[in-house]
Amino acid sequence: MRIVFDCRYTRIDRHDGISRYTAGLVTELGRLHPVTMLISDHRQLALLPALPWQLVRSPTSPLEPLVALTVNRLAPDIVFSPMQTMGSWGRRYRLVLTVHDLIYYRNRTPPREFSLGIRLLWRLYHLSWVPQRMLLNRSDGVVTVSETTGALIKSHRLTRRPVFVVPNAADSVAAAASPGERTGPATQRLVYMGSFMPYKNVDTLVRAAAALPGYELHLLSRVGDAERARLAALAPQATLVFHNGVSDEEYVSLLSSATALVTTSLDEGFGIPLVEAMSLGIPVVASDIPIFREIGGGAASYVPPLDPDALADAVRALEAPGEWLRRSRLSVVQAARFTWAGSAERLLRVLQGTQAASRRR
Repeated sequence: MRIVFDCRYTRIDRHDGISRYTAGLVTELGRLHPVTMLISDHRQLALLPALPWQLVRSPTSPLEPLVALTVNRLAPDIVFSPMQTMGSWGRRYRLVLTVHDLIYYRNRTPPREFSLGIRLLWRLYHLSWVPQRMLLNRSDGVVTVSETTGALIKSHRLTRRPVFVVPNAADSVAAAASPGERTGPATQRLVYMGSFMPYKNVDTLVRAAAALPGYELHLLSRVGDAERARLAALAPQATLVFHNGVSDEEYVSLLSSATALVTTSLDEGFGIPLVEAMSLGIPVVASDIPIFREIGGGAASYVPPLDPDALADAVRALEAPGEWLRRSRLSVVQAARFTWAGSAERLLRVLQGTQAASRRR
C-alpha cells in the first residue's frame, strides 16, 4: 500500500495545533510503514521527519480543488490529509480527510493571522453545513481527534463516510523535562496556553486570578496591545504576566514549575495543553465541557466556565495536604493515554481498512 501524507499545513517557524498533529503523526507513521510527504514550501522540512517528499502547490492556492491531478502522478493507493479541505477533483486514489473540531460554526470569528480574503471565505464556509458535507462525502473516510467531535459529526450528519478517532498527543513536552515526582508545586504560578479569541474565555481566568492573592497568572501566547490593556483593566488587583509568545524550552520551564494549568474555554476540539501539563505531572483546572472531560478524565478539576469564584476555589483546593500530589500522579497516568505512536498505529489501521474496503467494493 502506497501512502501519501499531506504535510502542507506544517508551519515554517514553529508548530501550531494542526502543524504539530501533522508532524507527530507522520513521524510515527513513517516508522510503521513507507510514507511520502506532500509539502508546499521547502522550509517545512525543518519541522518534519526525514522521509521522502514531493513539492506541490499550497493548500491555499485557488487551484487547490485540482491538486489531485498532481498527486495522481505519485500513484498513491491512499492519501491522508490532516485537514478536510484537500482538493479531490480527478483523484485516482483513496482519500481520508480530518475534521479537528466544529468550533467555528458556533464561534465564526476566523483566526487573525489569515489574509482578508481567506477570513471572508472562512466566514462564508461556516454559515452552513453544506460545504463541509460536500467535502467530507467526496472522501473515503473521515478522521477526527476526539470522541466528542466524532459524536458531533454524527449528530449533525456531516458525512455518509465512516468516522474514526485518531487523537492528538504531546510526547515532545513530556520528553523535554523529567523532573521526577514532587510533593507540591514549585511556584504559585498558574499557566494559560492558548489564544485570546473570544471563545477561549480568558476573562474568567483574569477575574479568578484577582481572587487569588499570591498567585501569578502567566498568559503565554502572543497578544495585541489593546487586548493586553483590556485584560489588565478587567481586574487591576490580579497579578498577570504576559509573555507574548514563548519558546518550547520556556514553555516547559514555566509549565513544569506551575501549580496548575488553567483554561476556561467554552469550546475545543481537543485540548493539547491539558495533555502537555498532565504529562509533566502538573494538575489541570478546566471548564466543565465534554471535550475536557474526555481528555482530563478523573485527573483534572472542572469548573463552570463563566464562574471565576469556582476556578479560584479549585486552585485553592490544591493547597490541601496531599491534594496536589494526588492530582499530579493521576495526571501522569491520564496523559499516558495520548501518544503519537499509539495514534499512528490507529491511523495505519484506518488507512489499511479503508483500502481493503475499497477493494471489496
